[in-house]
Amino acid sequence: MLTELFLLDIETIPQAEGFSMLDPDWQSLFLDKISKTMPENITPEEAYRRRGGILAEFGKIICISTAFFFENEEKELCLKMKSIYGDDEKELLRSFVELCDKMLVHKSYFQFTGHNIKEFDIPYICRRLLINRMPLPVYLQFHDKKPWEVKMFDTMNWWKFGDVKNYISLHLLANVLGIPSSKTDMDGSMVQDVYYKDKDLRRIVDYCQRDVVVTANVVLRFHDRPLLTDDKVIVIS
Repeated sequence: MLTELFLLDIETIPQAEGFSMLDPDWQSLFLDKISKTMPENITPEEAYRRRGGILAEFGKIICISTAFFFENEEKELCLKMKSIYGDDEKELLRSFVELCDKMLVHKSYFQFTGHNIKEFDIPYICRRLLINRMPLPVYLQFHDKKPWEVKMFDTMNWWKFGDVKNYISLHLLANVLGIPSSKTDMDGSMVQDVYYKDKDLRRIVDYCQRDVVVTANVVLRFHDRPLLTDDKVIVIS
């Protein structure tokens, strides 16, 4: 059921604004980590700019936007959304776990939902919990599960239809399906500059929330349901 889905999207940044600001030991660890995946002509500074935020060992989470479907009094499908954000990642993760725990009270079974969450969002959250020396809740203990036991609704995996080679961005998928995209005044590559240079976390949160709405509409399109209109999206502050 759509009302059992717990949608989420995260925004991440490198832990330091630039490669030169890392401790020498961490510089060495980062270069070793990317040595087989980055072109040889890329400088360490540029490599860190490109990859530092998406590697959980070298990045951190600054925003988690969450949402779930519900029916209003007219039996229309709506979306209720809440974002957890801030500079203190440990406090952010603690608030996220508390929110998930509350979801369990109201829904004994819920399913994490998002675009590419199996490969990025959920593993990143789990790794950052452990790095911050925080316990891993039962509903995030996927490390000993078989692939078919991991219950997530991943819109990218759905679109693959068994094609393991296929990758599609949320932006492209939205356009293909005729859904308004979240890419308006910024995209994912701009997040770290908006955070470190512009110091505009609120703008990042707004962008993250738009991604969640787009993902929700992709899910609705997959189920041949009407897309959400602005008045059907409720943001809880």
